[in-house]
Amino acid sequence: MELKSLNRNIFQRLVGLSATGKPKDGSCWKFENGKLIIELAKAPELSKPFGALRFEENGLQERVLVVKGDDGFFYAFKNHCTHSGRRLDPIPGTETVQCCSVGKSTFDFGGLKKAGAAKADIKTYGTMVKDNRLIVHIK
Repeated sequence: MELKSLNRNIFQRLVGLSATGKPKDGSCWKFENGKLIIELAKAPELSKPFGALRFEENGLQERVLVVKGDDGFFYAFKNHCTHSGRRLDPIPGTETVQCCSVGKSTFDFGGLKKAGAAKADIKTYGTMVKDNRLIVHIK
């Protein structure tokens, strides 16, 4: 099986620039009691398949990547490649995320390593939607 990768130039890969942005509306999320809570109405970036956002700081002890799959479900990952520690980005049209570095370590939506220099799988988090809020259980 041939894996796809994001079209990134060498500079972007060398410095590890993520293609996935933070929410445009910073008030769309909060972190409390071990849960990342995202107001979906305020996060239009997550409304379409392969839409993604990265969440950092504001009480989070680790970076989190959230992706909407083409199946309509949300997937959440510790946004930290197990090879280089760099951020991850979804690869549209696939059910994979990939490290933004030169190594291109690639993982499926279950967190399992599919390719690249990473030595281990990535951590995933459980998600659920309730009252138009996405709840990510950070553990």
